[in-house]
Amino acid sequence: MTESQRQPVPRNDEGELDTSLAFLTFARQCVLKKTEGLDDEQLRRVVVSSGTTLLGLVHHLTTAERYWFGYHVAGTGADEQWDFGMDVPESVSSAQVLATYRAAIESSDAAVLAANDPGAPVVVPVDGEFRTVRWVLAHMTSETARHAGHADIIREQIDGITGR
Repeated sequence: MTESQRQPVPRNDEGELDTSLAFLTFARQCVLKKTEGLDDEQLRRVVVSSGTTLLGLVHHLTTAERYWFGYHVAGTGADEQWDFGMDVPESVSSAQVLATYRAAIESSDAAVLAANDPGAPVVVPVDGEFRTVRWVLAHMTSETARHAGHADIIREQIDGITGR
């Protein structure tokens, strides 16, 4: 089967922060690409036994962006209830979920750029340890890439579209 959504991996190599953000951005774009051209029913369609949907993956990743970059890196959202689930209420539109993810990405990138140093410690410790922005970038890149793979499979099941 021909990959119809293929794009090359980033070639950024100007420095650690540049390269890290480029690969995280690439993984995020891969997730978003899997939602393009689908209607609300398709985005919510369950095609795997776990019940995971494309919209649910985006919802989950939105919370992860806000938690890791907002809370831990920037120190915002301390009073939030962090729900990493993938259930999206019917009352929340697909457009809202996608817009919220894009806004979370923008805020995350701003937090990373404000830190300006991958070696800088996070503001809020992770399990009692002041990990670095580097660690959060690596963690979120792997988390997003893992879910991009899930999205690849779900999208192929919905309409046969493949590629990254």
